[in-house]
Amino acid sequence: MKNKVLTGLLLVLIGGWGSLLAQNAGSNYARQVNTLIGTKGVGLTSGYLYPGATYPYGMVQFTPSYFSKRSGFVINQLSGGGCEHMGNFPTFPVKGKLKMSPDNILNYRINISEEKGHAGYYEAMVQEDIKAKLTVTERTGMANYEYPADQQYGTVIIGGGISATPIEQAAVVITAPNKCEGYAEGGNFCGLRTPYKVYFVAEFDADALESGTWKRDELKPNTTFAEGEYSGVYFTFDVSKKKNIQYKIGVSYVSVENARENLKAENTGWDFLQIQNQAESKWNDYLGKIEVEGTNPDRTTQFYTHLYRSFIHPNVCSDVNGEYMGADFKVHKSRSKHYTSFSNWDTYRTQIQLLSMLDPEVASDIVISHQLFAEEAGGAYPRWVMANIETGVMQGDPTPILISNAYAFGARNYDPKPIFKIMRKGAEEPGAMSQNVEARPGLKQYLDKGYYNASIQLEYTSADFAIGQFALHAVGDEFASWRYFHFARSWKNLYNPETGWLQSRNPDGSWKPLTEDFRESTYKNYFWMVPYDIAGLIEIIGGKAAAEKRLDEFFTRLDAGYNDAWFASGNEPSFHIPWIYNWVGTPYKAQEIINRVLNEQYSSKIDGLPGNDDLGTMGAWYVFACIGLYPEIPGIGGFTVNTPIFSSVKVHLKKGDIVIKGGSEKNIYIKSMKLNGKPYDSTWIDWDQLNNGGTIDFATSAKPDVKWGTKVVPPSFP
Repeated sequence: MKNKVLTGLLLVLIGGWGSLLAQNAGSNYARQVNTLIGTKGVGLTSGYLYPGATYPYGMVQFTPSYFSKRSGFVINQLSGGGCEHMGNFPTFPVKGKLKMSPDNILNYRINISEEKGHAGYYEAMVQEDIKAKLTVTERTGMANYEYPADQQYGTVIIGGGISATPIEQAAVVITAPNKCEGYAEGGNFCGLRTPYKVYFVAEFDADALESGTWKRDELKPNTTFAEGEYSGVYFTFDVSKKKNIQYKIGVSYVSVENARENLKAENTGWDFLQIQNQAESKWNDYLGKIEVEGTNPDRTTQFYTHLYRSFIHPNVCSDVNGEYMGADFKVHKSRSKHYTSFSNWDTYRTQIQLLSMLDPEVASDIVISHQLFAEEAGGAYPRWVMANIETGVMQGDPTPILISNAYAFGARNYDPKPIFKIMRKGAEEPGAMSQNVEARPGLKQYLDKGYYNASIQLEYTSADFAIGQFALHAVGDEFASWRYFHFARSWKNLYNPETGWLQSRNPDGSWKPLTEDFRESTYKNYFWMVPYDIAGLIEIIGGKAAAEKRLDEFFTRLDAGYNDAWFASGNEPSFHIPWIYNWVGTPYKAQEIINRVLNEQYSSKIDGLPGNDDLGTMGAWYVFACIGLYPEIPGIGGFTVNTPIFSSVKVHLKKGDIVIKGGSEKNIYIKSMKLNGKPYDSTWIDWDQLNNGGTIDFATSAKPDVKWGTKVVPPSFP
């Protein structure tokens, strides 16, 4: 018996030591994430991020809303969406019995302090001394509320007709002393209605002493049903002995019954720590897909926080039974998981490439989800989807680029032919619709005359180039690809030799004012928005010296707002521009600018982002910039190179690892590079050279090497 005890004790010690070693080795990536980074800021320089708990691609985001932390812990919120949105079913613990109506909750003046968060977990103090802890499964949220020792009663309020934007349709019913359920509509996003419906089922681990409802300023004790704007329910518990009250909520965009089924399938018990550990374990699986080593722990925190944000969206919107609410407002069933939250004008530039590399099966399901949405919504692809609603936010035709990028980087588990057919409808049929939103406004003029409003046309030409690539490589239709490559070249119709810039034209062909028609940006930013034909841009303004001069002037500052004529670290049309120095013949300047952006525009502070994260777009940009590989060209599998900021990077792909050695925080200039052991003197690496794994070795210096990477020009597609 004594030997068994000693053996058991030894195993416990070894296990504990092994766990400690594993954490020291960096395997607990979830704990390296700081969810508070980017949760504050002013206007366009804010990350618009929430600090709460979510799951990789999870349906639920259990968190204080970015837009009003004092309005409750909500169950849905976009990561970095720059307009008020969602924020359904807010809940709060409060001390004592409820004596007045919570109204819109905000007026109740509930304070949140001492926030902390990592991947899958969030905690804070509510009203100074109620400790709130939140965690999640894929489709449910769970809270643990610990009331202070001197409290005899504790109340939990749950809003129904309350969200981040005004809503009128909502209903909640108390079904038992510890249960309630209901639904609410979606309000709006950027001033546009988003009339989705979301359903919930919630329960507590104790029966309430008292319960009731409220509507506006009227408190209604002992009632069980509330509906309409500024309404909700409350449960008051005896906490004189049991200080912890636990709450869990299942969600569905289909029905209350599905919400109940989701909760039953994913969270049957009351073990908060178990659910937290499951969430952290799932995050460790995802965050461990890229292992980095460096000399700066703060950089590592930033890196894993941005990688975490890259995996939050898109979101699963199908329930455990496979049902989802379609774009036609009918219930459908999908063999694969169905996804939503498509900020495609943003995510096509960086995030979908990262997801396709690291998680090709999910990225393939995301492509299928777009196909199904289009088929249900009138035949054309959407631009910007929330729940089952095409909001029509932003411009261009970004979804074909996103799909082409997914294919180029290895997400190919679908039939490309019907997907290509939908691409063609949006690109060739003026008036093609997705729900009530036109896929390509101005398409007839674009097709007939070869020009349209400048920034929209430049988005269309990138889309056409990407469609051409998809036609050629995914479908094998070379004839169709020629047509799309022809329209991709129409960017040249926007070049005004008198001004030397790309410029909008009137329908009669005359030039509009130089500054007109550049959405969320300027003509100096959008000039470089021809990433597939950078050599053509360089040639049209007189060659590399002229292009270098223009870039040098552009990078005098890195903090442009929408109307500023310099580089915007926080806005998508600028994201790819630093790497254009690789085409100009001065790669060392790209290395310098990217390092400056990482160090001057990003930090680990709560206001440490230069702009909206936009559903993982900025997070993925940061990841690519840190590992020294950037997916510059739409529809093309490959990377342009910069100096990695970590001494060691391992990217775990399905077919092998990409191992990157020799990066540096201080020696920021590339002196030489080897690819799979052989000298490599190009700033471009094809995806085919890395998709089965590979090794990249950098030698770096504190001084610029003006010759490295200048002999072989990266690809352009005139």
